[in-house]
Amino acid sequence: MSLSKGVEVHTLSSVKAGMIQFYTPQASHETMLVQIPAHTIDDMFVHKYQTDQLMVVRGSFILVILHNGKYQYIPLSDAEPKVVTIPQLVPHSAINIGDEPCTIINAVIRHGQSRPADYRPLKAPFPYDLTQVDRLISSQDYPIAA
Repeated sequence: MSLSKGVEVHTLSSVKAGMIQFYTPQASHETMLVQIPAHTIDDMFVHKYQTDQLMVVRGSFILVILHNGKYQYIPLSDAEPKVVTIPQLVPHSAINIGDEPCTIINAVIRHGQSRPADYRPLKAPFPYDLTQVDRLISSQDYPIAA
């Protein structure tokens, strides 16, 4: 699947020292701890002045990207540490239909002063494909309890 222009998914590099695993931090201007409640199907967000760098630290969710009039669904979980970079002006959302909340870190890169509109949810232009979301959650590649 070709992701929206500029959206990237990277497996984090790490170093193990004894029993402890150290993962590469993401350079940012601001770091936010974000909680996605269980049973959440969120509206879209479009940030004009920031790039999001998302990493799940507990739980799992489906990141939704709107690209060329279609949704792209990216499963993310704490079982496989990855960072997803979402550049400015890319509409995105979160779906967590599991029974547990999901906690993520957003290492934000600023491209100007934050504006209130950057955090105002937008109604999704058409319904999400929850059948596809269920398929992703049920797949062996995505460890989540539905």
